[in-house]
Amino acid sequence: MEDPYPSIYLTLIGDLGITYVSFYIFSGVLFALLLYLSALISGSEVAFFSLNHGDLATCRTSANSQDKRIISLLQGPQRLLATILIMNNLVNITIVTLATYVTWEIVGSKSADGYIVAVLTVITTLAIVFFGEVVPKVYANQNNLSFARSTSGLLNVADTIFRPVSWLLLSISSIVEKRVERKGYNVSIDELNHALELTAETEATEEEKGILKGIVNFGTLTVTQVMRSRVDITAIDFETDFHELMDQINKTGYSRIPIYKETVDKIEGVLYIKDLLPFVDKDENFLWQNLMRPAFFVPESKRVDALFKDFQEKRVHMAIVVDEYGGTSGLVTLEDLIEEIVGEINDEFDNEDEIAYNKLDSNTYVFEGKISLNDFCKVVSVEGNIFDTVRGDSESLGGLILEINSKLPNVGEKIRFERFVFTVVSADNKRIKRVRVFINPSFQAESLQKDK
Repeated sequence: MEDPYPSIYLTLIGDLGITYVSFYIFSGVLFALLLYLSALISGSEVAFFSLNHGDLATCRTSANSQDKRIISLLQGPQRLLATILIMNNLVNITIVTLATYVTWEIVGSKSADGYIVAVLTVITTLAIVFFGEVVPKVYANQNNLSFARSTSGLLNVADTIFRPVSWLLLSISSIVEKRVERKGYNVSIDELNHALELTAETEATEEEKGILKGIVNFGTLTVTQVMRSRVDITAIDFETDFHELMDQINKTGYSRIPIYKETVDKIEGVLYIKDLLPFVDKDENFLWQNLMRPAFFVPESKRVDALFKDFQEKRVHMAIVVDEYGGTSGLVTLEDLIEEIVGEINDEFDNEDEIAYNKLDSNTYVFEGKISLNDFCKVVSVEGNIFDTVRGDSESLGGLILEINSKLPNVGEKIRFERFVFTVVSADNKRIKRVRVFINPSFQAESLQKDK
């Protein structure tokens, strides 16, 4: 009868003093050790690459040798990842090979029955996936720093042993990466906003989601969407005497004021109030005009992200927005740009009576006609492009109503657009001052019924 164990493997365990009866016990223990090693390696990948800035700062300032090894390994993240993948594949291949060999020995022939091979494949795969991948990665994600510390010694040794192999793999990867054209992804702003809603639904507050959306939408806005319009600009005539100037400054509370000649369309410069402090005791003939600084002019079409960079580079906080004819269209400040990300910023000079809207109930608001469409959409929680088909060149709620109605509406007149019902509360012969907005919550349901 043929010896059922005529192999190098059995010769090895025989040399180790393991008897024929202990063969399966030894194989089972070895299988469990290999599976545990696979779990350590798989978990280390998640642990190392999920460390946040706080964890890394702790490791950098720690005298613990484990923390120092973590920082050392993460200095070459690509090589570390390659080492982890090499180890993981070697261990998993060893597990599969061991399981296959033991199965052959059990059957007594290397031409094992197909059912047994299928069962072996399923059991081994489930063991590797569940115990060697899923469980350790979930645990490592929740205890990343402690897991990274416990596996740092193993990875440090493996990094030294497999460095030639990892270097070769990284070199080949670099060559392929240079030769293969990188394809970008065309992701729309709406898709990014939708992704934020999905990913941040349970883990982020409304304020945090608002900031994330502000960052996503920041590059799509133009200065006309965030500026203060021409009629709301506080500016001072160049010919104003010093005493009258100081009186106007005390009333406004602004730290920077545009200076014009004849009309606001001719801005001569910007006066910084801090420049006046050494001269507050001067008489009315003091030539304060010499303290003016040059104004920074930008076109209406300029993107706010580009303007933000200009503010940083030129070290200014205010820009005058001009139209295509060179006339003053509005004014935008650094605070206006920041508010697009973090929301409204109110200081001690902001009057709560000047808030641009009031919420009457869950579906009804009263807005100032001058509120920008961008701010209006934020308040009522609708997409910023919902009015693109009817807004024309208007950037305010009052301008939108004029575009929809084609004429200046009377007080009390209702203008409808999709789910919105705009009722003019206050207006004069030039502009719409206040508007009541009702948002029909059943608009979509009614539309669907009509379609049916």
